[in-house]
Amino acid sequence: MEHARGLFLKVQARRLWAPVIAMALVVLASNVAVQYPFTTWGLEDYLTWGAFTYPVAFLVTDLTNRRYGASAARLLVVAGFVVALAASVVAATPRIAFASGTAFLVGQLLDIGVFNRLRRLAWWKAPLTGSLVGSALDTALFFTLAFAGDVTDLATYGAGALTATVPVWIGWAVCDFLVKVAMALAMLVPYGALLGIVRPVVEARAS
Repeated sequence: MEHARGLFLKVQARRLWAPVIAMALVVLASNVAVQYPFTTWGLEDYLTWGAFTYPVAFLVTDLTNRRYGASAARLLVVAGFVVALAASVVAATPRIAFASGTAFLVGQLLDIGVFNRLRRLAWWKAPLTGSLVGSALDTALFFTLAFAGDVTDLATYGAGALTATVPVWIGWAVCDFLVKVAMALAMLVPYGALLGIVRPVVEARAS
């Protein structure tokens, strides 16, 4: 049993080295980018740069899931988490690293589960639904763990009678999720373009 398990892990390691590196780079870049407000067009109270980089992680996970299945995708998430967390402790604050790691694990594992349930439906439903559900939980966890009680600046959002003054990190979280929705839709373009290349291994062997 131990020999078979070791052989399985070696095979998976050979398969997943490229996705693991890609995932680690995405999460590391996002941990740094999320510390910088998006100042273009005066949106510093609404967004951080991390909103534009992190959704790529769902693309990497979904392509791995499609190619090798849910078990390999989970190994990717765990390996990517370990590598990225170690690097993020140096590149970001410990609190950001902890928040990112926790949100990453929960959000990505949820994405894998949703993707796996929907993988036999229309090609776009599994990656889009998994990314949206995973992003919602990831965003809520990350911004709460990273900034609640620390970032105390307030900002007023809305217009006219429909306004609310809340901590700026809540505004970041809401706007971050809206950008992730747009990015999830945008990520369907490369996902769809790679469908003919990143084929399930069982299907590929049969052809």
